[in-house]
Amino acid sequence: MSLIPSFFGDRSSNVFDPFSLDVWDPFQGFPLSTNFPSSARETSAVANARIDWKETPEAHLFKVDVPGLKKEEVKVEIEDGGILQISGERSKEQEEKNDKWHRVERSSGKFLRRFRLPENAKLEQVKAAMENGVLTVTVPKEEVKKPEVKAIDISG
Repeated sequence: MSLIPSFFGDRSSNVFDPFSLDVWDPFQGFPLSTNFPSSARETSAVANARIDWKETPEAHLFKVDVPGLKKEEVKVEIEDGGILQISGERSKEQEEKNDKWHRVERSSGKFLRRFRLPENAKLEQVKAAMENGVLTVTVPKEEVKKPEVKAIDISG
């Protein structure tokens, strides 16, 4: 949850957040017209995977809701320049010719989220685990070295 209010409605990222690389979609939340191809409707439905980013004294923790996805369907990557990229795809359920759908609310399609990691991130020690539909990415932090204070004797 951001401490800075969002002027653009319910968004998981914030335009004032320098670490978020998400692109604001001005049409998010509007009913999609039938002029869009079905793949565009599916992609926009999943494009905003919900992510929490928490910093502890030891690490940065990212928790991503990916219900129904297997770990093989999710990718976690570190790009040059310290960019954490989390992506994946939920496949559309196969339709049988004789099936009659009464309601379709679960989304399918691709999602992609990118975050610029702080300079103190240990990029070579990033770990990811998935449990009960929640992906947890742990990015350890460098130890903050406390400045050495040397006492100087005052003569006189």
